[in-house]
Amino acid sequence: MTMLRSFLCLLLLTAPLALRAADSRPAPPPDKSVSLEDIRAFTQVFNLVKQAYVEPVDDKTLMQNAIHGLLAGLDPHSEYLDQTAMDSLSEDTSGSYDGLGIEVLVLDGSLRVIAPIDDTPAARAGIKPGDIIVRIDGTAITSENVNQAVKLLRGKTGSKVKLGVLHEGASVPEDYQLTRETIRVASVRVRALEPGYVYIRIAQFQEDTGAELRDKLTRLLAKQRPLRGAVLDLRSNPGGLLTSAVEVSDDFLDSGTIVTTRGRLKQADLNFSATPGDLLDGAPMVVLVDNGTASAAEIVAGALKDNHRALLMGRRSFGKGSVQTVLPLDDTHAVKLTTALYYTPNGTSIQAAGIQPDIELADLKLSVRDAPPSPITGERDLPNHLKGVHEKDQRNDNDTATRDGLDDYALSEALNVLKGMALQRKPAASPVKDGKG
Repeated sequence: MTMLRSFLCLLLLTAPLALRAADSRPAPPPDKSVSLEDIRAFTQVFNLVKQAYVEPVDDKTLMQNAIHGLLAGLDPHSEYLDQTAMDSLSEDTSGSYDGLGIEVLVLDGSLRVIAPIDDTPAARAGIKPGDIIVRIDGTAITSENVNQAVKLLRGKTGSKVKLGVLHEGASVPEDYQLTRETIRVASVRVRALEPGYVYIRIAQFQEDTGAELRDKLTRLLAKQRPLRGAVLDLRSNPGGLLTSAVEVSDDFLDSGTIVTTRGRLKQADLNFSATPGDLLDGAPMVVLVDNGTASAAEIVAGALKDNHRALLMGRRSFGKGSVQTVLPLDDTHAVKLTTALYYTPNGTSIQAAGIQPDIELADLKLSVRDAPPSPITGERDLPNHLKGVHEKDQRNDNDTATRDGLDDYALSEALNVLKGMALQRKPAASPVKDGKG
């Protein structure tokens, strides 16, 4: 009971303040400190569990559970971190861990998918943002075991796990047999869509995302001149580090506010602004978002939208507008605590509301039938024709990119809009030399 007595001593430090209110002076404002009744209720519950619970529970376990409950009752993102959880958090931001590649959120006693990470077991299986994991290896997930269930998603590479997943709009869960892998998340991918149009995919915001973006995009742009426009794909991006989101936003902005944060403590009040230099030199941008675009990804989307740097297309974003700070307790324990809300450049909090795209798109897929008919202008256009001696393979990177994205309705629409924006863009003015235009 030593730990309990120490805990009660800390609480009792506020008791004399409540007792002084009983004298003849006017009553002060209601005291929000812990009352003796609350302390008594806690000790009674503690002792009842110790005496009557069906299995013996030691003091340390009860106190750990009390701490977990204290933080879990605040919001879905505040939590107590032991060594395992701290290692897991570090792995997420560094981009390498063993598991399924799935970002989840404990919400109302259920395990909800924020987003699967690109090219991981979860993504390849077809798990989507908004899905609810209802079973893991045959065990139903309830409010009592949901926190432990999160840990079961990770495990040694090669080990198998069976998930029961309830898709959005479905009434019966679907079973998935997945094999855990070492997840090495390349947070940035870039490629050409068509000559002059580039595609930038950011899967999540890690420590090196900004540097990776600048390196890969600079090398691609050296081959894509003149640049006519870019699609930034933030769909199913669960977020990550605030600093990386600010860095990426700055890469596409010459000036203006990126994001502000406000909390109870003065240190939580921050303002991030862009510095001169745009990797795309002002070329038009379309940003793709969906229900899995969360947290740091929403910071980037909000910064580019409010600064009129990009057009947002897709579906309403997730709506995680809070900032968490990891506060160490000792070498092996910490508290991840929500310390601030963030606000887009227009001063809007997107907490629980999300960011509404400028152009809303349904969650559709293209098929071959949706492709425009190709005109037959000669023998070479006929299917299965015999190749001529001088005929070469006409396939190029543009054709490959088109086929790769054939079933991606949102990307297809984004490219069409981007082409329209490029046509409206005014060409840069020619420099004036020797006083002559």
